[in-house]
Amino acid sequence: MGLLECCARCLVGAPFASLVATGLCFFGVALFCGCGHEALTGTEKLIETYFSKNYQDYEYLINVIHAFQYVIYGTASFFFLYGALLLAEGFYTTGAVRQIFGDYKTTICGKGLSATFVGITYALTVVWLLVFACSAVPVYIYFNTWTTCQSIAFPSKTSASIGSLCADARMYGVLPWNAFPGKVCGSNLLSICKTAEFQMTFHLFIAAFVGAAATLISLLTFMIAATYNFAVLKLMGRGTKF
Repeated sequence: MGLLECCARCLVGAPFASLVATGLCFFGVALFCGCGHEALTGTEKLIETYFSKNYQDYEYLINVIHAFQYVIYGTASFFFLYGALLLAEGFYTTGAVRQIFGDYKTTICGKGLSATFVGITYALTVVWLLVFACSAVPVYIYFNTWTTCQSIAFPSKTSASIGSLCADARMYGVLPWNAFPGKVCGSNLLSICKTAEFQMTFHLFIAAFVGAAATLISLLTFMIAATYNFAVLKLMGRGTKF
């Protein structure tokens, strides 16, 4: 068998769904974790600078942000490892090995391993669906703030007075209700929205949201591929080309 023929057979039996899902997973996790980490840091600076002068008001928020940042480190490491394992499992269940080395019988261990991956991937998909929903919350908060700033910048578009247009961090549970000032109004809020720090943090949260969506799509693809592969292994006792 020539080298080109061998490569052609490998490509024919390659798990393209798993390859696409792995690339999407790596991209999504990197985007979510990297941008999410920096967006949380930017939020911390904005709160410290503009919304509260008393450290005790946002001490709990700082601890939560730091905890989330450590979780992000662990999430990135886990998903890169798990994505590689799922890709390896996808290659195991393809017809590439069978085509090159001949037919083989699937062992009970192999079926059990495939079933385990199906179960873990399903659980991760449910958990990540919640992460995806939570990642939309800061985007919603920053979008509301940006919309308020647009109303201040163009007062003809609203009937409310500029001084009554505010962004209240306490309303979203970011700060306790006794925090002072806790909110920024009027021209002061507009000046915050014009800062590079606010713009960057807003766009980083959007990028993190997109990364969470990409990761969710990759997990759904993994789950479909793993389920199909397991069904073929169980019912037909051989690999697939999915």
